[in-house]
Amino acid sequence: MKKIIELSKEKIKEIVVTVGVQYGQSDKWHVRDSLAELKQLAHTAGGTVIKEFTTVRKAPTPAYFVGKGKLEEIRVFCEGAGVTTVVFDDDLSPAQKKNLTKELKTKVLDRTELILDIFALHAVTAEGKLQIEKAQLEYLLPRLTRAWTHLSRQEGGIGTRGPGERQLEVDRRRVKERIYHLNGKLKELREARGLRRKKRQAVPVTVISIIGYTNSGKSTLLNSLTGAGVLVEDKLFATLDTTTRIYFLPSGQKVLLTDTVGFLNKLPHGLIESFKATLEEVTESDLLLYIIDSSREDALEQDKAVKEVLRELKADDKPSIKVFNKCDIETSAGNIAGLKRFYPDGIEISALKKQGFEKLNDKIQSEIDKILVTQEYRIPVKEYHLVNKFYEMGNVKKVEYKDDEIIIMAEAPARLSAEMKKYRK
Repeated sequence: MKKIIELSKEKIKEIVVTVGVQYGQSDKWHVRDSLAELKQLAHTAGGTVIKEFTTVRKAPTPAYFVGKGKLEEIRVFCEGAGVTTVVFDDDLSPAQKKNLTKELKTKVLDRTELILDIFALHAVTAEGKLQIEKAQLEYLLPRLTRAWTHLSRQEGGIGTRGPGERQLEVDRRRVKERIYHLNGKLKELREARGLRRKKRQAVPVTVISIIGYTNSGKSTLLNSLTGAGVLVEDKLFATLDTTTRIYFLPSGQKVLLTDTVGFLNKLPHGLIESFKATLEEVTESDLLLYIIDSSREDALEQDKAVKEVLRELKADDKPSIKVFNKCDIETSAGNIAGLKRFYPDGIEISALKKQGFEKLNDKIQSEIDKILVTQEYRIPVKEYHLVNKFYEMGNVKKVEYKDDEIIIMAEAPARLSAEMKKYRK
């Protein structure tokens, strides 16, 4: 115990313990994996987890979430190890959090609050910061009581980023007013984003969104394909803001690749609501590159979490390509065999080492071809520049020159076909 305390004083800012509840024997492995992820989240937020506590219960207790025996075990350990933060893997009620803070004499967070804190840490753009502040205030509002009115968070660290002290000094009315103001600002940004999207769609290029669980390698893939230079770290939610880059397939066809915020198991609904403006990029895309981290044993569990978020976004019916990333890692071979049973057409790649890109490009081209419209067009010679659009954005099958017009048979994205409607034969 003494060594742990000495290590913490010298090398780590916050000493964290995590707590999970197992609801029955069948929940054992789920709790194990969920706590492993919670440990990663704590690391991303700047803490070091030195111990995990689990307890088996039919349901949480109203007062402390865990039983009194487990609570005492956690209290004794925290006191002896100099623990600064206790993170519960499930949401706590205001009463539970108040009681736990009093008994444990440490900072107490739940999973949602930790995730919101990480988003506050990594938000870079003005829109991202507004989205996070709104989500944090909406989380705070039902928990705001008189006991919080003049509470200060001067200690800093995990769980204190974002609106912070101001958030704890305002009353319900002021919080609601702030949320109303943030909704107005986000609406303006959403409208501006919509205008930019319309301008982009006016140049009808196939849009592909890269989606997947957080830390599955989405940003690495975008960087490897386009040289985008997006931040890549071995942390959850290293990047929050979308990045779009032009990518030319080997055929010469131009597409737009968009990197999106990662998904997560138990991702707070309020966070999804706040980030809907950003996540609209997913709903507006033509094709999804669905990245699965094949090095993880719980890849199928992560798959369920991603599907759930896609359902919330009403984007679960989008055409998608399943991409098994990190195939160069030793543990991936057995996991890929299991994934293939569910996704036999999945493509194996290593985004970091640029392996499997030929097959991936072929698959992307194949899927795009399925959503291309084959049509004959008659283009006036004086508007020859329009022919170049078909070469750049589609597949030209035949070109014939007649008098003052060019007859072209081409496969083109639906958006380009609609734009060229007046030239159709």
